[in-house]
Order: sequence, then structure tokens, then C-alpha cells
Amino acid sequence: MYAWLFRHLPGPLWVRILLTVLVLAAIVVALFGWVFPAIAPVMPFNDGVVGAAAAGS
Repeated sequence: MYAWLFRHLPGPLWVRILLTVLVLAAIVVALFGWVFPAIAPVMPFNDGVVGAAAAGS
């Protein structure tokens, strides 16, 4: 899949490498900016269970 995408990008090799880096950077920004904050409330590792047991005793 990645080879197919890389072959279909326009321009010489250095342009394709630059486009690939830019697309990957945009994906990382989108993940950290919108996707991860949106799913954080429903993730199980946000439960502070370890500290809660020690505080009650």
C-alpha cells in the first residue's frame, strides 16, 4: 500500500519524500490535536484506581 502511494505521488524523489514527511506530520498533528483528546475520557488508563485504594485506608 505504501509503495503504491509513494509511486503515485508527483515529482522527483526529493519532492515525494518531502510530501511524505508533510503528510505524516499532518497526521501526527491531527492525532495529538483532535483524536487523542476526543477519546481520552473513555480510555481505561485514566482511572486512578491505585491511589484511591491507599487513600481510603
